[in-house]
Amino acid sequence: MHVTFPPSAPGYRGWNLTVGFAAWANGKDIDCAISAEALQDHFGAASPDASDLLGAVNQHRDEIERVARNLLHTLHTGQLLLHSGHFRFALDDRAGGES
Repeated sequence: MHVTFPPSAPGYRGWNLTVGFAAWANGKDIDCAISAEALQDHFGAASPDASDLLGAVNQHRDEIERVARNLLHTLHTGQLLLHSGHFRFALDDRAGGES
């Protein structure tokens, strides 16, 4: 599966404290989002305010997209919500599984 991420700006979703972004895989749009918790836990967002969350996504977009891409290869879904645990496990994988 070939997964790409359009260069469109991510969008704050206050109703569920996430930041949404788009992916494209096998000719289909995929709605992706990352939780405020994940952005605070792993990417330095100071608060769940829109400006802090969007700043964290913009600063760490490559890492967020890498984890999303890996999950989309595995899950084959039309929607993806990234939580803090997804990044905890991804960091463990990059470190060779060592804690």
